[in-house]
Amino acid sequence: CRYISTIQGVKVMKSIRDLEARRDAILTEMGSIRAMRRGTINRQFLKVPQKGKEEPARRGPYYVLSRREGEKTVSRRLRSAEELQQAREDVAQYKRFVALCKEFERVTEKLCELERRTRESPKKNGGGHDRARPRSDAHSGESRARAGR
Repeated sequence: CRYISTIQGVKVMKSIRDLEARRDAILTEMGSIRAMRRGTINRQFLKVPQKGKEEPARRGPYYVLSRREGEKTVSRRLRSAEELQQAREDVAQYKRFVALCKEFERVTEKLCELERRTRESPKKNGGGHDRARPRSDAHSGESRARAGR
């Protein structure tokens, strides 16, 4: 960051500060999530046989919170309206957490790119002699020395 001295560099410096601020905000927002649950909420209907009728009666909906645990699906019935509402909020918070993780990844990658570009720019604008550049033998000092023998 401290190597920037051009007008364009000021824009990059501001972008770096903006990205760092966004990363901090993402981490703060992640830390504020107090409850979350992986999974989905499904409506379930049960077919119950009725006396004297061929067609079973459909009962429900019953709400179930389901998630994958390894190779298995784990489900838990949500028995009250309060439990259903809490599960909806928890699942929404989990989705928000995952979205924040993805955004954190993107912001960090962008920050990395800008910082690396910033470190490389002084070398390109002036003393880039420490970078290895292929040179042809015609221009090297070694070939001139051999020619002068």
